[in-house]
Amino acid sequence: MKLKRYSSQPIFLPDPTSDWECYNVFNPAVIYHNGLFHMHYRAQGLDWISRIGYAVSEDGVRWNRMREPVLAPFDDDGTDSRGIEDPRVTEIDGVFYMCYTAYGRTFTGKGEPTHLGGGILPMIARSRNLIVWEPIGPIVRGENNKDHALFPRKINGRFAALHRRWPNVWIAYSDDLLTWREEDMAMVYGPRSDDPMAWDSKSVGGNGVPIETEHGWLLINHGYNEDRIYKFGVCLVDLEDPTQVINRPREPIFEPEELWELRGDVPNVVFSCANPVVDGRVYVFYGGGDHVIGLATCDLNELLDFARYG
Repeated sequence: MKLKRYSSQPIFLPDPTSDWECYNVFNPAVIYHNGLFHMHYRAQGLDWISRIGYAVSEDGVRWNRMREPVLAPFDDDGTDSRGIEDPRVTEIDGVFYMCYTAYGRTFTGKGEPTHLGGGILPMIARSRNLIVWEPIGPIVRGENNKDHALFPRKINGRFAALHRRWPNVWIAYSDDLLTWREEDMAMVYGPRSDDPMAWDSKSVGGNGVPIETEHGWLLINHGYNEDRIYKFGVCLVDLEDPTQVINRPREPIFEPEELWELRGDVPNVVFSCANPVVDGRVYVFYGGGDHVIGLATCDLNELLDFARYG
């Protein structure tokens, strides 16, 4: 089972006339709503600070973009002063929620920072029109926690989110999206550290919003081994208890092959934050080389069969 590239070329490029998205556009969220694809993409320009841009498309290939970002660093305390990264957008009960990583110079946790230079916050914001966003708050503070995405419905009456406590994928629950208690978190799966040759033996993380099917939540993920070549895989977990892994095939479904995936601002990287399903087809939008945006697709039933039996 392999995802099929729409084209050997990227579908979305930096805008050389823009000061905030002239260098890189990558790692987009994409949601299908009211007959249109809505993209929120990470962009870097002259100051190298990541902002979130917005574009819209009828077919997922040809895009019209707004001239200004829809979400940019705003916190005077500096918790997002280095950028807003890697959005994932979910619609729940008519409200849109964006999970994004705030990267700042200010460390707000307990103890020592987990990385050089400051703090990482896995933030959530909400919107009713996909343009104006109101930040709500982070899932956790004071740890290197990324790759978070909300499930598209409540599970047992509560909001649920996947998040990545390196190197493992976790789940967290909340009643109001403000309070995420440690006792309501649990690990779902981790790297295949028992097999050094496995493509995901070093690190794993979630991709886009979980896909609900009759057989379980279909999760597309990413990972790498000691070679740090990012690849995609798939995992199927229980609908009412996502900590229960039904099956996790060992073979990847996508990896860097094109020149713009093998090279770029960061080489050997394909990274996805979006896998909307439209008319039975999975659209996997991804960043190539942390520089441009590509598209790969597959039939949902084929991917689900691979997740169940692969």
